[in-house]
Amino acid sequence: MKTVASTDAYTIVQRKDDRYAVIGADKKPINADEKVAILLEHGLITAPAPKAPEPEPEAETETQAADDAGEAEVSENDAEEGEAS
Repeated sequence: MKTVASTDAYTIVQRKDDRYAVIGADKKPINADEKVAILLEHGLITAPAPKAPEPEPEAETETQAADDAGEAEVSENDAEEGEAS
């Protein structure tokens, strides 16, 4: 592993697979949000862009559901007429 940056609190090393490890002064790995904050501070990673919120479906689904129910009733009536013939 190659040492990229070192401070009194932690050491950043680059692994063979080009990812980074952050090792604390107590020789234990630093993970999760704290690791991300350290790597962002040193410019070694970039934060992903936040996703745009998806627009909520409008009243179209209610209208569509009502139309589907009406078609089901027509289909049932057609089936009854076909059996009577």
